[in-house]
Amino acid sequence: MDLIAAVAARTETPKAKAAEAVEAVLSAIEGALKDGEEVRLVGFGTFAITHRKASKGRDPRTGVEIDIAATTSVRFKAGKGLKDALG
Repeated sequence: MDLIAAVAARTETPKAKAAEAVEAVLSAIEGALKDGEEVRLVGFGTFAITHRKASKGRDPRTGVEIDIAATTSVRFKAGKGLKDALG
């Protein structure tokens, strides 16, 4: 699905205006996450940053121990409204 086209169709606005709106929302979410803030969209869900510590692992082919670097990623937890809508 093309999100911009879907927003344009639902709001009956030109694709260029819909693109500006979608880009603004996504940029705001990205900025908040970069600042370490949690983003809540009531009824839809919550975006939050998660950190995973560095650890040791094993290469499954060779069995050699390897270092796994620390990572930062985004977690999304669906809200009640979204869960109910999906059944």
